[in-house]
Amino acid sequence: MAQVLVERPSGAIALVRLNRPEVRNALNLTIRQEMAAIFRDLADDTSLRCVVLTGNEQAFAAGADIADMSRIDAIEMYHRHTERLWAAVGECPVPVIAAVNGFALGGGLELAMHADIIVAGKSAQLGQPEVKVGIMPGAGGTQRLTRAVGKFRAMLMCLTGEIISAQEAFEMGLISRLVEDDAVLDTALKLAERIAALPPIAVAQIKEVILAGADAPLSTALALERKAVQVLFASRDKAEGMNAFLEKRKPTYTGE
Repeated sequence: MAQVLVERPSGAIALVRLNRPEVRNALNLTIRQEMAAIFRDLADDTSLRCVVLTGNEQAFAAGADIADMSRIDAIEMYHRHTERLWAAVGECPVPVIAAVNGFALGGGLELAMHADIIVAGKSAQLGQPEVKVGIMPGAGGTQRLTRAVGKFRAMLMCLTGEIISAQEAFEMGLISRLVEDDAVLDTALKLAERIAALPPIAVAQIKEVILAGADAPLSTALALERKAVQVLFASRDKAEGMNAFLEKRKPTYTGE
């Protein structure tokens, strides 16, 4: 059976589901390869407007597969080039929403942080516990986490490996929206529907500028923002949105 499943709740939305429930969706090489292949295919789908990435009720992903990791050495780890597999998720051109229930630990939390929005259930547990097995976060956990919550909280989580509650993660800015456990996927899908109904070029430009600007000097990031706004003034969707607002009607966006 496939370790990653894909559904299309609508033509504009893809639901990508990790499917290793027997090991709480632990991320072995196969599941990462399947996920990367799916996201690469989705990137070429011009009808796609949003992706929801999830696991199951017990776990989003409980981390890397330790049994798999324990058998490999540094050279094999190098040759796997897993950074290319992760990049397929992080570089998805449309917004990605992580719908998190249960455990999001180690590589599971790193995977969630490759998304643009994180919706989590109140019982979810998050952490970077790699130090407890003699390694460290290696898929962005030291870097994305620091950018999300700041140096001192990231240091505490990575150096101790402690697991935090969804409430604590929400308070530190690591989670976008905190909901009841049984509402996680529905909330994520409704957010995806809202995004999918908006002008796709504007959505794409917002995502691109936020991500590119985060690592640029403020003056450079502001220049990127200005140029993106100027590009949008040439789109038909800009004219449609403003005319619809003035005419008090619902806009129809075409992505042009």
